[in-house]
Amino acid sequence: MRIASLLPSATEIVCALGAQGELVGISHECDFPEGLTGLPVLTRPRLRPARSSRAIDAAVRDVLRDALAVYDIDVDALRAARPDVIVTQDLCDVCAVSLDDVRAAVARLARSDVRIVNLHPTRLDDIWADIQRVAEAIGRVASGEALLERLRARVDAISARAIAAPDRPRVLAVEWLDPVMIGGVWMPELIALAGAEPLVTRPGDHAPTLSLDDLAALDPDVVLIKPCGFPLERTLEELDVLPRALPWASYRAVAQGRVYIADGNAFFNRPGPRVVESLEILAACAHPALFSAARRAHARSVVRIDAELRRRAFDQE
Repeated sequence: MRIASLLPSATEIVCALGAQGELVGISHECDFPEGLTGLPVLTRPRLRPARSSRAIDAAVRDVLRDALAVYDIDVDALRAARPDVIVTQDLCDVCAVSLDDVRAAVARLARSDVRIVNLHPTRLDDIWADIQRVAEAIGRVASGEALLERLRARVDAISARAIAAPDRPRVLAVEWLDPVMIGGVWMPELIALAGAEPLVTRPGDHAPTLSLDDLAALDPDVVLIKPCGFPLERTLEELDVLPRALPWASYRAVAQGRVYIADGNAFFNRPGPRVVESLEILAACAHPALFSAARRAHARSVVRIDAELRRRAFDQE
């Protein structure tokens, strides 16, 4: 089986199923697990590099307004890879190449034997279903069943522990920092499973953009900032944005030191196996004392920010 993956979460799924050695091409954003170096890169961004969240958002909106693609497919590289299966998505044109572009690229290959597996996860059950569909497409059904059993068991264990928590803090999950967007799709489910109450969005919702007045009407107990595609250090570069992007002076979460910045590139925004690690991080943010082991396990991926914008260790609350 020759597998081409055009988005990071699909690559993680393929590797978790034990088929990493069958990958013949990946996207330019695929960076996990280790061992992907040297594989042909089949996509590339069309946007010019931009440093600030505001500039990136403006550039993406300009491209989409002009009905252009955010990413290109390297058709020559795809042809050379000779894939039997291509895994892609149609959930978000900002996150990966569009399904229409993938179909057009395959048509240019003049091959009728290439199978396109399209992922469209908006809920947690959709992520599980996508893992099963990828497993079936690449001939790894038994591995898929075993993987799903392990992932669901971990989710159930976290949820069962969270139920014992004495409170249900209100969590504001920030998907993008400038402008502020609130995490939707599977995020509200993860927050609920972590023993907390999601603010603004419901399961399956797409991420809305909120004004400062909208945000001021909220009073979250916990703020989790995990911009899509941003590693932890990249988000920390924009700490000075927080006091003007959020009602910094009035939020209870700020006063109590319960603002967290997490690796939004590795976790939360990738609908694959590491969604369980994302749940662990959420549970540790919502209930630090109850999930102290998770705090220690993810200490390198999350930091706590106090009211003066100083960094605090995640595992030392």
